[in-house]
Amino acid sequence: MPIDYKHIKKQFEKSLNDYDKNAIVQDLMASKMVLELSKHKKEFDNILELGSGTGLATKRIIREIKYKNYYANDIVEKSKLYLQKIIPEVNFLHGNALKIKPSRKMDLIISNAMFQWFENLDKAIDILKFSLEKDGFLAFSTFAPDNFAELKDITGLSLQYKSQEEIKEIIEKLGFEILYCENFYEELNFKTPLELLAHMKKTGVNSLSEKTWTVKKVKDFCDRYSKKYPKTKLTYSPIIVIAKNRF
Repeated sequence: MPIDYKHIKKQFEKSLNDYDKNAIVQDLMASKMVLELSKHKKEFDNILELGSGTGLATKRIIREIKYKNYYANDIVEKSKLYLQKIIPEVNFLHGNALKIKPSRKMDLIISNAMFQWFENLDKAIDILKFSLEKDGFLAFSTFAPDNFAELKDITGLSLQYKSQEEIKEIIEKLGFEILYCENFYEELNFKTPLELLAHMKKTGVNSLSEKTWTVKKVKDFCDRYSKKYPKTKLTYSPIIVIAKNRF
């Protein structure tokens, strides 16, 4: 499905206040990503975090990784207020991650649960590479094609997720050495389909659809979900990648 970045921005702006309390899987992804990165390198001069949001991943990063200069980017300008509480001296770059212009090359570009919003992953990583030093690190988490399988089954809504093998092929083709790549699963359980929808809304996942969910559509979704899935669950399928720029 085509990606409407204005809609994404609007939905994430709405979810900022509730995000940290509900982004259980995203927090786990950030934790695993930073842990695997730290096994290869723990000190960087210049770090650029893309899709910084509320700073959920930022807290994980600065706990384990040392840095001299921290740059952060988000499509939502309010993200800067969250980041400044964590890193007062942060260099915040507002806007589309592929259009920002950092003042220097980075030793690490890192991003948690954001790369799935790139319509063309090959082109996106190729553009980001211009901001990365030779031997610089690229660390990111995203999602596999079977992410939110239940949601896709009921609504037909899904992003064009890349598989683990497709991502590895893109990364290597662009001159990176893959140091770590893992696809895993996490299942969240809810009392009702309505509770599941609330979770989606509070983590910005309803950015998948620009349609307004009327009372009738919500009821229809809940009825179909309950009929198909007696146990109300939502399956996440994250992918973690740690790579090094070789060219």
